[in-house]
Formats: sequence, structure tokens, C-alpha cells
Amino acid sequence: MNFLHRPEVGRVQGGSEYVKREAAKLGKWTAGQRNALIAFGVAAVLWVIPGFLAVLFGTDSTQAKAYNGAVPESAAALIAASLLFVLPVDWKRREFTITWRQVTRIDWGTLLLFGGGLSLGKLMFDTKLAEAIGTGLLGLTGATEVWAMTFAAIVISILISEATSNTASANMAVPVMIALAVAAGANPLPPALGATLGASWGFMLPVSTPPNAIVYGSGMVPITKMIRAGIVFDLCGAVMIWVGLRVMLPLMGLA
Repeated sequence: MNFLHRPEVGRVQGGSEYVKREAAKLGKWTAGQRNALIAFGVAAVLWVIPGFLAVLFGTDSTQAKAYNGAVPESAAALIAASLLFVLPVDWKRREFTITWRQVTRIDWGTLLLFGGGLSLGKLMFDTKLAEAIGTGLLGLTGATEVWAMTFAAIVISILISEATSNTASANMAVPVMIALAVAAGANPLPPALGATLGASWGFMLPVSTPPNAIVYGSGMVPITKMIRAGIVFDLCGAVMIWVGLRVMLPLMGLA
């Protein structure tokens, strides 16, 4: 039953009562749930410590560099995941939060697929392949006017984001677009914003975003259907982003 169509959920009090009833059905927290929360909390703390160190001592401080070298983001995730193997749910029976048998049932294919996309994006950035692609595509379009350059930046960023993560795409596309805009004597803000927003608009391939990878990993959506639907979304998204920037930036006095 869809609770959104129930009369009492249409009122604040009714919705609150529904949430309380559903929470009561879950019962008390289990040991496994508490351990998972502890592991997540450890990961979150380890991930935010570099930010606090940067604020207190500076990004280039000895403390920040030492911590980042000793506990990078990947190490923090591994430490938290390892806790699940040692935090017990029943010490007398030597039962822990997760077992190796449960680990083998994780959809590793999807994780490796997305991780491969992150690695590919880093390699494209380190080898300056992305910069060459962006410069080449911009040269082919012949875009020199700021709004033509903005549309080209959006399209290029969307294309790059299909093969890499959003963050990697933004890291690759935005600096290139800023440099090209400055070299052309144009305002770099519209192309930079276009590249930033375009980097979050990848719908064609599983490696574009984690949601895409999850959907593809379910086995219910074939790659051909994802590509066909993704092309439509990408084209519509490019136009929507360009129109939004073209209207909003002049109104805000930024272009």
C-alpha cells in the first residue's frame, strides 16, 4: 500500500504517527546495526580530520601533510570496513558483524566498474589527455564567443563525465575552459560554470555516476537501453544548462 495516499499522512500529525509506527516495527537496534554505525562514524571522522587540520594549521602545514600521507581517504575507508570483521555481534559464539561469505556476495563487479572509471579519470587528468580532448573539440567547434564557448564547455564536460566520475570530469574540464576563455579574452565564469554543471550530467554509461552503476549492476537495465535513454537526457541537459546560465548570469550581473 502506498502510504502517501492514506488520508492521515496528508496531515502533519498523521505523518508523524505513521513514522512512529513504522519505527516501532523495526524494534530495538541490533548489535550489527550498532557496529555498522560505529564503523561509519570512524570513517566519517577520519575523512573530516584533514579539513579541521587545514582550517587550524593551513593546507600546506606539516600536520595536514603528515595526516594525509598516513591516512588518505582510501585508507580511512579500509580501516572502517575492517572494523566490521572485528566488532562482534555475539562474542561467545565468535560471531562478528560481517563474514567472508557475506563479503563474497557483494556486487564487486559494479564496484570495480565505478572504481575503474575513477582510475581512468585520474589517468586522463595526469597524462593531460583530457586537456588535449577539450582543446581539440573546442578547436573543431571554432567557439570563441563566450556563450558559444559555454555551450561547448557543457557538451565537452558531459562527454568526459560519461567515462569518468563527476569530480574527475570537473577537475579536468573546468581548468581547461578557464584557460581557453582567458586566452580568447572572454569572461571565464560562464564556461567554467557550464563545465561544472555538465560534469554532473552523465546518463549514458554505468561509470558516469554511482546511481548509473547501481542500476546497471541490478541486471535489469541493459547497456543499450541505458545509452539510448542517456543520449536524450544528455542532449536535453546540455540545452537546459546553457539556457539557465544564459538567463540567470546576466540577471545576477555575472555575465
